[in-house]
Amino acid sequence: MSMTAQTVWDNCLSFIQDNITPQAYKTWFEPIRAVKLTDNALSIQVPSKFFYEWLEEHYVKLLKVSLTKELGENAKLVYVIRMENTYGNRQPFTEKIPSTNRPSVMKSQEVDAPLKNKNPELKNPFVIPGIRNLEIESQLNPNYNFDSFLEGDSNRLARSAGLAVANKPGGTSFNPLLIFGGVGLGKTHLAHAIGVQIKDRYPDKTVLYISAEKFTQQYIESVKKNNRNDFIHFYQVIDVLIVDDIQLLSGKAGTQDVFFHIFNHLHQNGKQVVLTSDKAPVDMQDIEQRLLSRFKWGLSAELQQPGFETRVSIIKNKLYQDGVEMPEEIVEFLANNIKTNIRELEGAIISLIAHSSFNRKEINLDLAKKIVDNYVKHTKREVSIDYIQKVVSDYFQMDVDTLQSKTRKRHIVQARQLAMFFAKKLTKASLASIGSQIGKRDHATVLHACKTVDNLSATDKQFRKYVEDLNKKLTM
Repeated sequence: MSMTAQTVWDNCLSFIQDNITPQAYKTWFEPIRAVKLTDNALSIQVPSKFFYEWLEEHYVKLLKVSLTKELGENAKLVYVIRMENTYGNRQPFTEKIPSTNRPSVMKSQEVDAPLKNKNPELKNPFVIPGIRNLEIESQLNPNYNFDSFLEGDSNRLARSAGLAVANKPGGTSFNPLLIFGGVGLGKTHLAHAIGVQIKDRYPDKTVLYISAEKFTQQYIESVKKNNRNDFIHFYQVIDVLIVDDIQLLSGKAGTQDVFFHIFNHLHQNGKQVVLTSDKAPVDMQDIEQRLLSRFKWGLSAELQQPGFETRVSIIKNKLYQDGVEMPEEIVEFLANNIKTNIRELEGAIISLIAHSSFNRKEINLDLAKKIVDNYVKHTKREVSIDYIQKVVSDYFQMDVDTLQSKTRKRHIVQARQLAMFFAKKLTKASLASIGSQIGKRDHATVLHACKTVDNLSATDKQFRKYVEDLNKKLTM
């Protein structure tokens, strides 16, 4: 044990003892042992994971202040959790976890809501109606922060813009900030990070994160209960509104209309709007032009697939957060073989650690190859509606224009119905969006097409072969 580590920890304990009750000190601080001091990071040993979680939840600020007094502003604390091995091995094992210095749950935010209607109770769509004092949960995940969102060439613009917005919400030209990119590249993570940083810097600001899908559900509910104006007023009192997957408003005219009014009010009053989408504004289908033009007012920043160096950094950061060590060759193997998105990369790491822990196997290259082979092989690739139309057209030896045409020839109608069927099955697009992109049909036509394909598959052997062949081509 390093005497330097012990000296630092003894000084911290003297400070802590003066600021808590004797019983709390005896229970939560006497069992701790100083282990190691490296640069400005102090490692302390605690007897269990529960012990670590209790310290992080109740005493993290006190620990931070005491450690800063000893080691300066850049002081870091690492917990070494000593666990008795329950698998028969004699030696106990340890797990290292860095302190987050962040609450596990974002605090509720109180807001003074203007009462513009005769009803003195403003409805909060997140809770049961009738609550007079609005207490708004931010819906933010504090684990999605800028510390864990690593910068690389693929995300530098989006991350920098997000930081600028977080440091000065509503006070930059990035309003709205639209973050777009493919699946699993970190859009939701960055959106939460912006909100979490704003809450850290400006605790009095009301921040709200919501998915476009939930926003739509709340709007539909407000129409049913005849309190649409309350719904609008609720969102107009938010200081920072973060809407995830804004492309899901596609084809929903009523929701788009209400969002238009909310957006205008927030923007005109210097409030910040952050949006995420899986496509750029120019590629969004069935979104009103007046909304699209507003999406383009600020900055549209793209998240691209991370390069090799960024993937390596992501893996190492994930391992550090989980308190796991892994050989460099395995880190590079994972970074070289999983290139599509960050979510898959983190999923593979979790699978590798789980297999190693549960099966009591060492993490080596053979195990990594097995995990990656299984993981990549079973990962479904998202396909676009354009790609589906091309594959179906090629299969039936016609061009896409013919597939989309108004003709009622049986083989063309069936091809069109199959394209609609697979678009519904393999994409997240709404029925209205699918119909619009496949020959400018309405959602009822798409619904009819899907039912027809199901019926013919059950009764027509040749048609069933069409479905099986196309399914292989689109999912292989």
